Amino acid sequence: MNGYADLRSYGAIGDGRTVALIALDGSIDWFPVPNLGGTPVFARLLDEADGGSIELTPTQPFTTTRRYIEGTNVLETTFTTDSGVAVLTDALVTGFAGRLPWAELARRVDGVSGTVRFRWRVAPGTCLSTASPWIQKTTHGPVIRVDSTTIAVRGIDHGPRGGGDRALAGRFTTAPTSRHLLAVVGTANEPLHIPVPELTDSGIERTVSNWQFWSREFTYDGPWPDAVQRSALALKLLIYSPTGSIAAAATTSLPESSRGGKNWDYRFAWVRDAAYTLHALIRFGLREETHAAVAWLLKTIRANGPDLHVFYTLDGQLPEGVTKHDSPGWRNAGPVVTGNPASGQLQLGVFGDLFDVLRLYVQAGNVLDSETGRMLAGIADRTCDAWRSPDSGLWELEDIRHYTSSKMSCWQALDCAVQLAELGQIPGDPARWRAERGLIAEWVRENCWSDERHSYVAYPGTDELDASVLLHTVSGFDRGERMSQTIDAIRSELGRGPLVYRYSGAEAEEGTFVACAFWLASALVCVGRHDESIALMDELIGLSNDVGLYSEMIDASDLSFLGNIPQGLSHLALINAAITIEELMRSM
Repeated sequence: MNGYADLRSYGAIGDGRTVALIALDGSIDWFPVPNLGGTPVFARLLDEADGGSIELTPTQPFTTTRRYIEGTNVLETTFTTDSGVAVLTDALVTGFAGRLPWAELARRVDGVSGTVRFRWRVAPGTCLSTASPWIQKTTHGPVIRVDSTTIAVRGIDHGPRGGGDRALAGRFTTAPTSRHLLAVVGTANEPLHIPVPELTDSGIERTVSNWQFWSREFTYDGPWPDAVQRSALALKLLIYSPTGSIAAAATTSLPESSRGGKNWDYRFAWVRDAAYTLHALIRFGLREETHAAVAWLLKTIRANGPDLHVFYTLDGQLPEGVTKHDSPGWRNAGPVVTGNPASGQLQLGVFGDLFDVLRLYVQAGNVLDSETGRMLAGIADRTCDAWRSPDSGLWELEDIRHYTSSKMSCWQALDCAVQLAELGQIPGDPARWRAERGLIAEWVRENCWSDERHSYVAYPGTDELDASVLLHTVSGFDRGERMSQTIDAIRSELGRGPLVYRYSGAEAEEGTFVACAFWLASALVCVGRHDESIALMDELIGLSNDVGLYSEMIDASDLSFLGNIPQGLSHLALINAAITIEELMRSM
């Protein structure tokens, strides 16, 4: 539609520093170079005319099938035409000791049968209408410069030919057992390493081996193993290895509604997402990523304290605000923005998220340092006061209210603080934390339950519902009859088939929120409704795209993807639902 690919059509590859999105026709329409959080040099996803892309596609009509090489984030696309078959392998190449110090994209085409004629074009965009690319001739061949980024294109039998003064292009034809390679490398604000195509080619095999080695360290023997492992690999794409932070998603400004609007930048590290990610990493036995994420989170909180913020940049700074760009947006559904306006909000949920992270970390056999213990004791004391304040809630809403799920999160924070104190991990007498924990539970019971709705409501005095309350079956706030009735109310009002809207009235504004549906599956098993939980999971697993990825939202009317992709919270919710179901079923 209007030159824009359907969001379901995208597969993702990455190298621990950035992520590229590849459409079914072989076009890379999103690729920030070299860092995920930077202004994207290739962003046709948001601007069909001037956003930039790396095209590699047959010149005649074709059909495609795709798969990830097992245990990797290396994508294979098989093109079938009337004249032949060829396989495209896409990888962001990693080095012998992890990520390379530059971004190196390898696109290898192997002929299988007959002949297939391909065309390619590397055309950087305008960096969201802020810069103009140009070709510069150098001693070592042409390079493309755009703003502070320098890009080189080399290859094996790739047939370079023309492209004009802003792009590089070419053509080649496959034959049985032929091999052609396109290598695209880039840096920003530093010199550029020109690739040796033969080394890039061998680097694909090394990258496959590196991913498969990581996957062998992954330990999970529960239900839905393929979907869980693919979600773990999707999350690995979002771990920013230079610091250990975890991006909420790989993109910005993809609308949450088919009508446009609610366009946000999710290339930041949310404390909430870190908590859910660490639960999964710990369960999978991935010690290095677990420690790196915990260490980054604690260092970042201390560096930007004393307040606990909702999210941080991937390099551990406070976000600087929102910039709107003069770009049309996906299918002209602007605005296109960098930055996220939620950075200055009070969200009480972060208290529960932080404490849950560190409780899980300690329960996994680790020990907190004394400085962290003192910091947590101070945050627990602040929680004892802060829970009485209204906030923006989990959904980062403009209306400041006493959101039920926020109070439950404060209960969770103090519950974890008491446990950590009893384990000798944080100093002080937890008597006050126990007392306030009880007061919060009493306040929620008296103010946030509706006898008319037979449900916890979004906030006192309303009959509106909020799916984020479902999180507090897993937290342990309520696994009884009230929560079971709340599940029924949410399914009745917010549910559409297996999918779930975030809150009352959301249907008029956005698609269903993928994570909420998996939270519902977790909640069902926590209240003892095991068969319903498993049946719901079976349905939800089938709603990914052809390579197992999920976006932020799904349109319930046609199951099209909406919002940013791949969305970490969607994959985290899948993983944690599977873990919760497996653990509770095993304990029966």
